[in-house]
Amino acid sequence: MPFRKRMVYMDYASTTPVDPRVIKAMLPYFDKKFGNTMSPHEWGMEARETLETAREEIASLLGAAPNEIIFTSSATESNNLAIKGVAFANKERGKHIITSKIEHLSVLEPCRWLERNGFKVTYLDVDSYGLIDPKRVEEEIRDDTILVSIMHANNEIGTIEPIEEIGKICEEKGVYFHVDAAQTFGKIPFKNRDLHVDLLTISSHKIYGPKGVGALYVSEDVRMEPLLHGGGHEFGLRSSTVNIPGVVGFAEACKIAEGEMDSEITRLTELRDKLIQNILETGRAHLTGHPEKRLPNLVSFWIESVEGERLIMELNERGIAASTGSACASGKLEPSHVLLAIGLSRREAKNSLRLSLGRWTTAKDVEYVVDALWEIIERKSR
Repeated sequence: MPFRKRMVYMDYASTTPVDPRVIKAMLPYFDKKFGNTMSPHEWGMEARETLETAREEIASLLGAAPNEIIFTSSATESNNLAIKGVAFANKERGKHIITSKIEHLSVLEPCRWLERNGFKVTYLDVDSYGLIDPKRVEEEIRDDTILVSIMHANNEIGTIEPIEEIGKICEEKGVYFHVDAAQTFGKIPFKNRDLHVDLLTISSHKIYGPKGVGALYVSEDVRMEPLLHGGGHEFGLRSSTVNIPGVVGFAEACKIAEGEMDSEITRLTELRDKLIQNILETGRAHLTGHPEKRLPNLVSFWIESVEGERLIMELNERGIAASTGSACASGKLEPSHVLLAIGLSRREAKNSLRLSLGRWTTAKDVEYVVDALWEIIERKSR
């Protein structure tokens, strides 16, 4: 019997569609309210007021002060600004940084670049679930340690890290703590003060806002250097003409996420658990990431006898968008560094599948994906 095709997007961890409510909020700022925030006339003043209103709205969701929010072009830029900015400003105090082996490449690559420029970096191991042991963080902190950078939840396997415990350790030791929260902000509730963070990265296009805009929370007592120099925008930490339509869209996406978060967590967790249960019943799928301490919208497996890239192609033929891991690392022939770090063999890591759900995922979508996976796995296993 021919497979009846249905279009199902299950790659929300990579990017999300822009919510129609967000688009509506943004539209006036492309033509009618197009001023530059640095201009002295009425158009510029309106743009400045819009910028500060957006900053206040995003700060509110984080439990931060408005002047602690620095707008950037992306989570990648925010991570680079946090890591390099702190490193450059505090190099006289020390040149040691701690991170983990499962961080996003926008954290790992800046750390490797700093190593080539005289800094020392410790890359922490994780357990088979992808969890970092806070005690290991404490043991690795030295007199010359200036920064610890750990992600809130892993973008490939969904494991949520013990950020609060690590934050308390860094606070006691007097070390700056940076958290990449691109996958958790707007999806699970938290406030900066509860996590004891000094810097925190967030992203618009992960929560149904536009691409090309992100932000970095920077606590008032953090010493850091800007990466971009020019007109002194964003409190002197990020010179560049501000993307007002993007900032407006980001703020609107934050308001929507805050209002719908509780109901979405319940709904998505239910769909996620249904996916896990039904896919594991094939007998050939193995869940990666922590079974409980995980994002409500993300599942990850390695599957026996089915090569990941081929599986993605076959799912795509059935109208299903999925991934083998981080979209930022797609196209690379090497298996995921995250999956290798949790103990998978190279062959197992190459047989990976990531499915991430979102605002428009339905129960029928989940059923369709499960049926497609069962059919593919059974056929490949013969």
